[in-house]
Amino acid sequence: MGRTRSVTGNLRTALDSGWQMAAAPAGSTFEQRDEWSWLAAHVPGTAASALRAAGAWSWDESRLFDAEDWWWRLRFNADAGAATLGLDGIATLADVWLDGVHLLASDNMFVAHALPVVLSGEHELVIRCRSLTDELARKRPRPRWRVPMLESQQLRWLRTTLLGRTPGWSPPCPPVGPWRGVWIERTALHVDDVRLASRVDAATGAGIVEVTAGLGDDVAKARLVVARGNDRASGELTFANGRWQGTASVATPTLWWPHTHGEPACYQLSIEVTRRGGPQPGPIVVDLGWSGFRTLAIDRDDGDFALRVNGVRVFCRGACWTPLDVVSLSATPQAYRAAIEQARDAGMNMLRVAGTMVYEDDAFLDALDACGVLLWQDLMFANMDYPEDDAFIAGAVCEVDQQLSRLQARPCLAVICGNSEAGQQAAMSGAARERWAAPLFHEVFAARAAAIGAEYVPSSAHGGAFPHAADAGVSSYYGVGAYLRPIDDARRAHVRFASECLAFANIPDTSGLARAAASRVHQPEWKQRAPRDLGAGWDFDDVRDHYVQQLYGVDPTRLRVCDHERYLALGRAATGEVMARVFAEWRRARSITHGGLVWFLRDLWPGAGWGLVDANGTPKACFHALRRVLAPRAISMTDEGVNGLAIHVVNDRAQSLDARIEVTLWRAGDIRTGHGSAGIVVPGRGAVELPASTLFDGFLDLSFAYRFGPPVADVVHAVLFDGNAMLADTFWFPAGLGAHREHDIGLHASVGPGNAAGEYSLVVGSARFAQSVTIEVDRCSIDDNGFHLAPGQARTLALRPSDAQRRPIHGTVTALNAEHGARFTLP
Repeated sequence: MGRTRSVTGNLRTALDSGWQMAAAPAGSTFEQRDEWSWLAAHVPGTAASALRAAGAWSWDESRLFDAEDWWWRLRFNADAGAATLGLDGIATLADVWLDGVHLLASDNMFVAHALPVVLSGEHELVIRCRSLTDELARKRPRPRWRVPMLESQQLRWLRTTLLGRTPGWSPPCPPVGPWRGVWIERTALHVDDVRLASRVDAATGAGIVEVTAGLGDDVAKARLVVARGNDRASGELTFANGRWQGTASVATPTLWWPHTHGEPACYQLSIEVTRRGGPQPGPIVVDLGWSGFRTLAIDRDDGDFALRVNGVRVFCRGACWTPLDVVSLSATPQAYRAAIEQARDAGMNMLRVAGTMVYEDDAFLDALDACGVLLWQDLMFANMDYPEDDAFIAGAVCEVDQQLSRLQARPCLAVICGNSEAGQQAAMSGAARERWAAPLFHEVFAARAAAIGAEYVPSSAHGGAFPHAADAGVSSYYGVGAYLRPIDDARRAHVRFASECLAFANIPDTSGLARAAASRVHQPEWKQRAPRDLGAGWDFDDVRDHYVQQLYGVDPTRLRVCDHERYLALGRAATGEVMARVFAEWRRARSITHGGLVWFLRDLWPGAGWGLVDANGTPKACFHALRRVLAPRAISMTDEGVNGLAIHVVNDRAQSLDARIEVTLWRAGDIRTGHGSAGIVVPGRGAVELPASTLFDGFLDLSFAYRFGPPVADVVHAVLFDGNAMLADTFWFPAGLGAHREHDIGLHASVGPGNAAGEYSLVVGSARFAQSVTIEVDRCSIDDNGFHLAPGQARTLALRPSDAQRRPIHGTVTALNAEHGARFTLP
């Protein structure tokens, strides 16, 4: 619990196998437990995950999990002696018995419990999770505002997740059961209330780690150790007022940076304890996990919200995290690491865990630290008018203190956020202004975050004249997106920091649709999974379709009737194009926007959800579009009206970038009408804006603003070179994208031999301009997709087969502006 990972000599045994689970009518009792049908279950897990494993439930089956009681039982053997029974989280109204003795009643799924027990021989552990439906039916005061996404407004009284209880966007599997680990521990050394802080001394630059901890009564001496590789620093702890405390100093620490800006250097922390008494084989080691040295502050003057890491402003970009398995709410460390590496490799340097989700496992935090990805951590409160009585607040504070003890001294931790959109919901619902700032979030939790030295915001939408105003503080920005504003609203709205943004029903690739309930947008099963607000007359398919029409000039409603595949292809490309243009706008040198987090990183279940990757972890077209614009070194263009096109180059690396830009103008598919080149120096961790007109002699209406004649180019292609190597490229379309198709643009593809890692090179090229080139290949991952190709340009991509035994593997290459594509085969 907290930052303590393990203690030498303490024997912890996970109680994860041998469990049984049973469903029972609401109001069932302990004495009735032998009357029900029991099936095998795994812990940690939920009722839905146990039924899924038994083949007794799937997405397509409706079951009201909250309407029943659910029981778990385990018979286990243990040696005689005192021990601790650990229950790291039970959803939600839980009772626990050991050998018929009632040990615990819990009403908060986010609180962990450590119970002293005496064991000997065979034991029976029983857990009951009572019906939430019955509890929600109790008569309680009405809230002062309603939350449209919830069916039951009384959820505000219960400390449980909204996942599975928001029919507009989460699947119908609310978590019930021991969703976190259950364990028994024999304690050789009792460690409690560990408090950690790591900082960089402003005067000397040294890295300082401070610790206080309870270490039991028979400790002779203790030493704090900070280690990285062969480097090791330590400091003696002293005993005072019942606690051991002290510091260790690293004279010249390697700083922790977000991966976009430097190396995420982590240090291992531990306490070495020597007990009183005779000879000992060695010190007892208390493993405190990872930490790092960095400074982090937020510039908030004049409505700003800009993170500074180690004194450098960091443009924060990424997405809102969702559980990797929404059914079980658990994942392996390897799965966490793979998912966060995927986000990192897409240029993301921040992930947000929203208040509608759950607190993630320590393995999630470890992966963020190691990968150099910042964490925006909401506390698990969202939208609702929460009670203000003493009992509720006491339970909420216990929950928050436990979570903050896990987060203290984590280098990845950037922001603690009191809730998701609670103030915004109050304002939008017409509540009085004084209700927009609940003391629980603006005072109580703020003080808790300050105690661990964390930056804090009371809500994910906070700081403007009204909570959801985009031009001050942080906001849920959906001007481009749900509110159907033109793309230039991303600049006109003066967004400071979008804690969530750009939600679309993003269409998976063909393999992702094959796993969904439906493959055609008008089918009821598709619409059942289309994200939407309850009661709204539109859904996020409609939002996507709006931008398809704006970008390509087609009527999506008519198109899906006569050419559904074309409809899907344009929909996939459109959301990626919108996202890329918005982030290009926000990253330019003159932008006042300092961060944007897309809502969501990953779909909760198969279908066209908000995720940038599908529920199986496969990237969608929008993921690849963002990967190009979010890269640490990137190039983009914006239309500046009568001022022409502007070229933007950003460089997050510490070293300056001495590069060359080449711009080529193309008409009619393959006719070059202009070419220009210029050197450019971009300072380390800086950005430069360059008018495209400076690369050409004479006046060229590159933005097609003056319209003295037809556009000088259909396609403007800008390439950023470092020497002869292309770092990045970008495209602009002065007269718009359009949806015209040619019969054959000369697409071609070839596969090179595999390397020792089983990776193949796929070369894709085109004789004429190719728009949104899409590669579909079975049982393979690919490092880019949905990109444009200039006439004569070729791209080399890495193909990684997921199943080396099943050959051959066939693939196709298509483009939005071509009727004829290309095929390739991995032999």
